[in-house]
Order: sequence, then structure tokens, then C-alpha cells
Amino acid sequence: MADSQQPILQKDDAQHPLAKLNRLHFWLLVALNIVFLLFGQAAAVILGRFYYEKGGNSKWMATVVQTAAFPLLFIPYLFISSPQTHSEASNRPSIITVSVVYFVIGVLVAGDNMLYSIGLLYLSASTYSLICATQLVFSAVLSYFLNHQKFTALIMNSVVVLSLSASLLAVNEDSDKPSGVTKSKYVIGFLVTLAASAMYALLLSLMQLSFQKVLKKETFSVVLEMQIYTAIVATAVSTVGLFASGEWKTLHGEMGSFTAGKLAYVMTLVWTAIAWQICSVGVVGLVFVVSSLFSNVISTLSLAITPIASVMILHDKMNGVKAIAMLMAIWGFCTYIYQNYVDDNKASKAPSAVDATPNESRSC
Repeated sequence: MADSQQPILQKDDAQHPLAKLNRLHFWLLVALNIVFLLFGQAAAVILGRFYYEKGGNSKWMATVVQTAAFPLLFIPYLFISSPQTHSEASNRPSIITVSVVYFVIGVLVAGDNMLYSIGLLYLSASTYSLICATQLVFSAVLSYFLNHQKFTALIMNSVVVLSLSASLLAVNEDSDKPSGVTKSKYVIGFLVTLAASAMYALLLSLMQLSFQKVLKKETFSVVLEMQIYTAIVATAVSTVGLFASGEWKTLHGEMGSFTAGKLAYVMTLVWTAIAWQICSVGVVGLVFVVSSLFSNVISTLSLAITPIASVMILHDKMNGVKAIAMLMAIWGFCTYIYQNYVDDNKASKAPSAVDATPNESRSC
């Protein structure tokens, strides 16, 4: 969560690499990154659920693929670099300090991804996505305590409505539990996904503090480096978990019993990994082209799109309770957006008072 006084659409720095783009090219670039983020995240969630539905059962493998395709991020990193001034070079933190920050956040990312994998195992893609929307609740609360964000009436409304939306899903007796999932496992999936959303919100606040207190700047290169190096750590941790748990021994049999076929098994994992990194490119692209707050807003919007996509593609059941929960989630999201719109207007009228604070967004 960015500071509540950060404008959503503001790139006034004349030195910004995209400052010379005309308005049409600017908005085309924004639209392209939005597509990357929305479709990348929706595709990754749906493919993750498809993996489980067709016979996949390795939670660690599902965790590994969420960050394993990080080398793809080197493509935009190599083609778009941010200029570094002499003062910035002299103020760079030590390698040890930066390494510790990346390592700690990377380990937390691996743990968070594991929680999400367990949640997706026991929940349908639509229910999973609606519960994930509660990350706004946790982000608002944690940002209030850690990042000194204002807690306005509109933010409070968003917190209450999203909390009620999640509560409806928790007590839904006619829930569309995946085949073979008992009521107790459904509850576990609900609680684990809720915990993952809380942990992700904590990651957002920690990343913001890292940019403010350690890295002390927000450029395309720095934001992308955060994505790449934490993904390397998360992938390493997840891979160790895969071998330490012994799940790697079951992968060959899992591939053979995958109902869609061996090729489909491999392609599902490959495209899930690629989809998450396409999402990451969209996240970082929006941070670079527009702002970190706008990136977070669009990332949250995708949580409302995924349930609709899962109903169409995976034929998830959309009963009355879930439909109401989705509408409440959208309403909570809209009030959150409106608060950002109000803050954007205030910040635009007093640009000198703006203290822009960077932020990360899931991620993806």
C-alpha cells in the first residue's frame, strides 16, 4: 500500500525515461501492462487449479512454479535501464545490507506462495480469488501501523465490506468444494488462504519500508531487481522444500496419472510459471510507467476478474452466496479506489507536499 497522499497517475520527472512519449504511446504502454497483469494473474490461478483438478498433488511443485520463471524478468531489465546519478551511486546501501533484505523477503515470499498453493488445493479458483481480495483489509490495517497511512471512512467501509464478503464464503454451506475435498479441508483452505493474504499484505509493507529506508529510491531497475532477487531466493527455498519433503519422488508417477496427459502436465507447469512472470512484468511495468499505487489498484482488480473467468473456463459453481460475496468484494474495491481518487486530487493540487512511497503488488 502506498501512502494515501501519493497520486495514482503522476510522472512529472522530466528525467523519466518515458517523459518524451506522446499521450497515445503512453496510454498504449499503460494498457499493455494492464493486460499483462490482469491476464497473467488470472491465467496463473486458473492453471494452478487445473493442475490440481487433473491429478497434480504436489504443493511444493505448485509453489516452485510461482517464481521459477524469474529469468524472463531479465528481458525487460536488460532493455530498459534507469539512469543513475553520481549522488545515487554514492548513497547506495552496502551489498550485505541489500542481500539480507532480499533474502528475508525472498524467504517470506516462498512461505506465502506455499500458503497460496495449499489454499488453491482445497478451494475452487473463484472462491480462492474472492478470499484473496481480503489482502486489501490486511494492507489497510498494516499500512496504518507500519507505514502511517490514514484510516478514512471510505477505507473503513472497504475493510468492513471485504471482511463480510469473506465471512459469507466461510459460512457458505453450499460451497463449490473441489472433488474429494471435505468440509474440514475446505475450512483449512479458507483459513490458509486468509493467512496468505495477511502475509502478503505484510510483505507489501516490508517492501515499502525497504524502498524507503534501505534502497531509498524507486526506479524501474530497482523495482525489477527486487522482483528478480527475491524470486531467486524464493525459488531456491521452494526447491529445497520440494526435495526435503520427498514430494519430488512422486512427480514421475504424478505425470503418468495426470488425466490430461503427460504433455499437458508439463505444459501446465510451464505456462503457470510463465503466467506468473507475465503478471510480474505487468506489475513492474505499471510501477515504472505510472505509479506503484496504480499497479496495486489494478492488481486488486484482477481478483474480481478471476472468479468470472474460472466460472467460464473451469465451470466453477456460482451460487447466490458467492455472487453476493463477489458483489460485496467489488463494492469494497470501488470504495478503496474512490479514496485513492480523492487522495490523488489532493496530492495533485499540492505536489510539493507529496512524499511518494514505493510499493509492490502480488504477485505475482
